[in-house]
Amino acid sequence: MDTALTRLVGVRHPVVQTGMGWVAGPRLVSAAANAGALGILASATMTLDQLRGAIREVASRTDAPFGVNLRADAVDAGARVRMIVEEGVRVASFALAPAPGLIAELKAAGVMVIPSVGARRHAEKVAAWGADAVIVQGGEGGGHTGEVATSVLLPQVVDAVDIPVVAAGGFHDGRGLVAALAYGAAGIAMGTRFLLTSDSTVPDAVKARYLAATVQDVTVTSAVDGLPHRMLRTELVDRLERAGRAGSLLRAPRRAAAFRRLSGLGRRQLVRDGLALKHTRDLSWSQVLLAANTPMLLRAAMVEGRTDLGVMAAGQVAGVIDDLPSCERLVDRIMAEAEEVLTALDGLRAAR
Repeated sequence: MDTALTRLVGVRHPVVQTGMGWVAGPRLVSAAANAGALGILASATMTLDQLRGAIREVASRTDAPFGVNLRADAVDAGARVRMIVEEGVRVASFALAPAPGLIAELKAAGVMVIPSVGARRHAEKVAAWGADAVIVQGGEGGGHTGEVATSVLLPQVVDAVDIPVVAAGGFHDGRGLVAALAYGAAGIAMGTRFLLTSDSTVPDAVKARYLAATVQDVTVTSAVDGLPHRMLRTELVDRLERAGRAGSLLRAPRRAAAFRRLSGLGRRQLVRDGLALKHTRDLSWSQVLLAANTPMLLRAAMVEGRTDLGVMAAGQVAGVIDDLPSCERLVDRIMAEAEEVLTALDGLRAAR
């Protein structure tokens, strides 16, 4: 299927595997890339050395294009940008709007810049700064999310910008791909659906919790870090909500220290990152401190398999997913389903 996305980044299919922290590592990214999708490596939970090693591991596993997701507000964002340029990465993805200087540096090196946004005004801003494409996530998406549904937000963004738009939030099959294309998107991006594949390194016990979930088991809470966060409702989420902000604040410094040790960040850098987060997201100091909860709570589930102590970010589609295909099988199935839907629509048109 030929779209503006496939032409831009050189992938076979208009499908993106998103950069999920602790989940989108070399094995999943290379499997998605080999399946013809755009795999995106999550770097926010990696040190610089770990990131370089992960990039090289992906490159050793696939000849297909892939990307790296970066935190635009990280104090070492410039060093990470230089690294992906040096390593020949095809795409730079950002969870927040990157500074115009970073976009210019990447584009000068031939790297495609594809930020993720959750509002039309953010899409307009990054497009004006030179982004090559944009991923727009509606409220159905997992992790930090907004209130506007994809079906409302997506056409707004498509009409507002002249660059390819990739739809995220609520996609898992070929019907969704065709729907996104009908709205004017150039492809779809999926997180939860790729998390629930046999190529994902997420522990089996955690995958089982996702597969057992219904749509009603996926909730939005601000109890983890003070921001709206879509995840599976678990006993831990219930406890955090009962504890309130005061209880979470008491635990946040310990988790921040643990994340600092894992990520290799010094205390000063961690403080600078907190200041940047406060500025870019207009957070209160208590919200900045609560944000320290997220990386370690996600790691507890996604790496250690602790469904009792960890957070499981999830899109609403978790409630309708019931299998663990390989990335190759998943992408092939999505494209076959999309072809079937398009053929049926052609039949309706011919019958008129």
